[in-house]
Parts: sequence; structure tokens; C-alpha cells
Amino acid sequence: MINSPAHAGLFSDEDARKQIQQLEARIAKLEAQLIAAEEVNKHAISSMLDLQMQLEVHSDELRKVRGQNEEWAHNLQDVEKRQKDFYIDLDARLRQVESGEAGVAPKPVATNLVDATKDVSANPVGENRAFEAAYGLYKAESYQSAAIAFRDFTRQFPQSVHEANVYYWMGNAYFLSGDYANSQESYQNLITRFQDHPRVAEAMLNTAECQVELKLKTAAKKTLKQIISQFPGSDAADKAKKRLATLK
Repeated sequence: MINSPAHAGLFSDEDARKQIQQLEARIAKLEAQLIAAEEVNKHAISSMLDLQMQLEVHSDELRKVRGQNEEWAHNLQDVEKRQKDFYIDLDARLRQVESGEAGVAPKPVATNLVDATKDVSANPVGENRAFEAAYGLYKAESYQSAAIAFRDFTRQFPQSVHEANVYYWMGNAYFLSGDYANSQESYQNLITRFQDHPRVAEAMLNTAECQVELKLKTAAKKTLKQIISQFPGSDAADKAKKRLATLK
């Protein structure tokens, strides 16, 4: 039997509808894949931006460390020069004594404690020995004696190349001795006078602990918040956040 034109047209329309439905399904699938790809792309871009920010932070920290290393190297050169000058002067004096020359009048002996202190403080060898002696007491866990030795060092050797480290270790020694007021004062000297020193953040954390021990909880919270603001992304900031949570 020969199909009628009406039947042939109906068959064609049915095929066309199926093809359209298949095409629409494919389009919907492609759109879903496109949305998923865009979401993945967003996450990737966000991760890249976060990584870039972290790299910038680390670059800033690296520049600071390099600057501090250059400063320490310069300070070390100054110390070495002072030691060299001291030994040259000492050698010259010994030669004069041995040869019996008196071209230069001998340096008068200190007649009082102030003069004696000036003579010692001008000697880098004595300065280094005094620091090592105080630090030796600290390592031996004689914290009270170490704190006194570090305190005497700051008075005997003002503007010493060891000054920043002396304030840090003196703060630790006072803290371990239970003298939280003097410990806080020592850390504060380091924080205010040596703002770029690598131990500033740690000194601030220790300051907060001193304030907690002194029942100054509000001040401790303020110090911890300052660490978080001043050293974002650092280990000190993470510790400050955890400690701050325990004070609420």
C-alpha cells in the first residue's frame, strides 16, 4: 500500500521532534558542563590570588630578614673593628713598655667606680665576656642571677651591639623567676627600641603572658590583637589568635 501524504508528514514531524529533544538535551548538558567549568575556574583563580598574596607576604618578610642580616653583618664588622683597634692599641702600649719609651703618657688608673666602668665598657672583649657570662647563668637555669647579670650589663654597656638580645633574655629570665613586672618592662624595651628585631613578635607574645599573670587581662587582649594586626599570617599571629580565644 502506498502511504498517504498525511501519514508521511506526521512521520517526519515525529522524527523532527525527537531530534529537537535530543539537541535540547545536548545543549542542557553542555550548559551544565560550562557552569561546572566556570565554577572550577573561579576556584582556581581564587587559589592563585591567595597564593600570590602569600608569595607577596613571604617576599616582604624575606626583604625584612635580608635587611636585618645586613644590619647584623654591619654590627659584626663594627665589633670586629673595635676589637682590632683594641688589640692594636694594646700591642703599641706593650711595645712602649718593653722598649722603655715614654713618648705617650700612660693612661691614668681609674680613681672611682664611674671611671672604671667607662674603661671596661670601652673594651669589646670585656663586653662579650659579660654577655656570655650572663647567658651562661641563664642556660644553667639560674634565672634570678641571670636577670641581675643582664640588668647590670645594660647599665655597664649602654648602646651595646648585644642590647636587643639582652632585653629579650633578661625578660625571659625575669619571667622564669616569677618577676612579671620586670619581665614586661624588659620586653617593652626591646619592642619600643628595636622595632625591626626578629624577636619583637615573640616578645609581644611574652608581654601578653606577663599581663595575664599580673591580672591585666584587658591589656593582654590588646597586646594579642596588636600582634595579629602587626604580623598577619605569621606563626606569632596564629599563636596570638589561639591565646586570645582562651581569654574570652
